Amino acid sequence: MNQTQTAVRGPEGKFDNEEIEIVDLMIALAKRKRLIFGMPFAVALLAAAVTLALPDVYKGTTKLVPPQQGQSSAAALLSQLGGMGDLAGAGGLKTPNDLYIGMLKSRTVADRLITKFNLNREYGTESAEKARKILEGNTNIVAGKDGLIAIEVKAENKKLVARLANAYVDELRNLMKVLAVTDASQRRVFFEQQLEQAKSNLAASEAQLKTALDAGGVISVDSDSRAIVETVGRVRAQISAKEIQLSSMRAFVTENNNDYRRVQEELGGLRAELSKLENGRANPALGGENKAGLKNIRVLREVKYQQMLYELLAKQYEAARLDEAKNPSLIQVLDAAVEPERKSEPNRSLIVLVAAGVGFLLATTLAFILDAKQRALRLPAGAAKWAELKRSLRLRK
Repeated sequence: MNQTQTAVRGPEGKFDNEEIEIVDLMIALAKRKRLIFGMPFAVALLAAAVTLALPDVYKGTTKLVPPQQGQSSAAALLSQLGGMGDLAGAGGLKTPNDLYIGMLKSRTVADRLITKFNLNREYGTESAEKARKILEGNTNIVAGKDGLIAIEVKAENKKLVARLANAYVDELRNLMKVLAVTDASQRRVFFEQQLEQAKSNLAASEAQLKTALDAGGVISVDSDSRAIVETVGRVRAQISAKEIQLSSMRAFVTENNNDYRRVQEELGGLRAELSKLENGRANPALGGENKAGLKNIRVLREVKYQQMLYELLAKQYEAARLDEAKNPSLIQVLDAAVEPERKSEPNRSLIVLVAAGVGFLLATTLAFILDAKQRALRLPAGAAKWAELKRSLRLRK
């Protein structure tokens, strides 16, 4: 049928032409109906045979509730310490989920699981590195929007997956016992170090006081000089408290945190005040006897300062120990992994359907190409173009 003549026959010739083109396409498909129905069936049959050869894979899932970083329960005790009391409840604490996921994915945990379950034999390799990679590929650890951490483990052994997923939680708990990862345990370690240093400084200042008293005896000074020394000692203690507070906050907040910036500004003001007291006109001129007495007072004030600092750090250390001891089961399991009843993969039905769909698309495309070739070979010019295309597609000319 001549398409040009059909388009000229009436005002709706354009629609007639489109209908003829669609009919031509349907004819091209109908001529090769065996190809269109046979190829998808053959591809689906091949995919089914391949999927039957694939082993069944099972999945075990454990969901756990990570420790929540919040205000310390010892805040009431620490509130007695004034400016240092807000160490335990510093704002802007970082979320712990990423930390715990990193611990679960660590090489230490992987090696312990490989040894515990003899995964080298399970994976058929003697290389520890290959066993780690296989275990990593079979494990998916993610934190959901609900704040829970899900541990998914895949394996061909359905009895192994549940035990392996639950073992991740046990290994995380073992790490929590030896690593300071919560704010309470980090504060405990920090204040333990600071307390040891303060204890050494206190012992040194007491020895210095004894030496000064043995050399010069006890000499009184005027009230103005005593007041200056006491003020300097008090400001120094406040500066030390703020410095320790900043050091503790660095473990939990960033430098852009509002509370961190506020403490920095307070520390700067205290340092400026101390500089004024030590170098300004407030320092009186002292005579020989008064100067000797003032030296003794300064030594005594150093001892008092070290004693006050030691007491503050001791209270902070005890508060952190209380918080750490109060949370023995930091990791709480919401859903423990159980032995799966059904396999998770491969989804053989889906694979066969997708393969059949791909086969149908390939068969349809091939039918159109063969029809185009057949039409082109009917004309001399088309045959020449087809021959040129074949020559262009050859790797060797």
